[in-house]
Amino acid sequence: MENTIHIGLIREDKHPHDNRVAFTPKQCLWIMHHFPQVRLYVQPSPRRCFSDEEYDKAGIPLQEDLSGCAILMGIKEVPADKLIAGKTYLFFSHTKKKQPHNQHMLQTILEKNITLIDYECLVHPDGQRILGFGFFAGIVGAHNGLMAFGEKTKSFHFKRVHTCHDFQELIGHYFGIKLPPMKIVITGSGRVAAGALEIMGLLGIKYIPPEEYLVNKYAYPVYTQLKAGELYLQKKDKTYSRADFHAHPENYECRFLPYVTASDILMNGIYWDHNIPPLFHAADLKKENFRIQVIADITDDTNGSIPCNLGDSTIESPVYGVTKDTMEQTAPYLPDTIDMMCVSNLPNELPRDASQYFGDQLMKYVFEELLKQDSIMIQNATITSKGALTAPFAYLEDYAKGAS
Repeated sequence: MENTIHIGLIREDKHPHDNRVAFTPKQCLWIMHHFPQVRLYVQPSPRRCFSDEEYDKAGIPLQEDLSGCAILMGIKEVPADKLIAGKTYLFFSHTKKKQPHNQHMLQTILEKNITLIDYECLVHPDGQRILGFGFFAGIVGAHNGLMAFGEKTKSFHFKRVHTCHDFQELIGHYFGIKLPPMKIVITGSGRVAAGALEIMGLLGIKYIPPEEYLVNKYAYPVYTQLKAGELYLQKKDKTYSRADFHAHPENYECRFLPYVTASDILMNGIYWDHNIPPLFHAADLKKENFRIQVIADITDDTNGSIPCNLGDSTIESPVYGVTKDTMEQTAPYLPDTIDMMCVSNLPNELPRDASQYFGDQLMKYVFEELLKQDSIMIQNATITSKGALTAPFAYLEDYAKGAS
């Protein structure tokens, strides 16, 4: 077939190594069945959550050399020395905010005449992002937050998510676990919060409206959820408008402070940028009535919406302590400290489910667009085309030329 489209699933070579993949073996089969003009190839990997054998059994060819493929799909940034000239790549490039650590990679992409389509920039007509791993970040983040509280209070014990084969096994682990009374506040209303709410449901933790949650005590575990409109109000007239908030966050004040006196655990899933006020301030930690013992900062912005996020923790060592008076990092689970869970790659703990979910969204909304000659959706997500910045990303020119 002359018009056969060859697509390669690349190995994740960035450190620390990611174990997710754009398409599972079953999804590869589905694509080749529904799109007979497409041929898929998989670069062998010892770390991928679906083994080489699983792809081989499904009849997907394993191939080290992917230079015969026009389109190459990964997850995380591709090291500059691994980029193949003249190809079309899809991955999360983390370049659109001029991230310093990816400047060299973008320069190499331009030098090698590569077309870069960034998953993060793929959006529905209303501007909502199509692809993301937020739901599984929320699931793992909520589990890890509860796990940390169990260890800190020595009241219950959770196994680590990454020791489970998949989400189904994790759900089985929850059967019969009786949680002590505790109060959990969840911020946000997007995919991350949806994942955290899934865990609340699986564990039978009861939802309480914010106004009741603040004043009442409970003999069983409860949670409340604060969406942006409950967290942030206009300083002048105490109203909230999503569009106005994102355009002028400096005109808003944060209303979170009462919750630090009423909550044991904070699960943070709210969007943040540097103009948005934090949920509380460092000085608040020193107050007698600061009750929160564990913060699962799932959105994970260092020194961002959570001032005691002192930097990323890791899947291997997900929790660190912070002293309340000096805000210094210390060992986890000590008395009179706050325990922080700030893992930036949480979905890697449930990689099989996260990959399946991601591939499903790719197949539903993106794949057909990718095969078209001219797709507005794909054009809008294309940062570089054949070695040149596209018009929407022309603002990256100084970054791409080497100026920071």
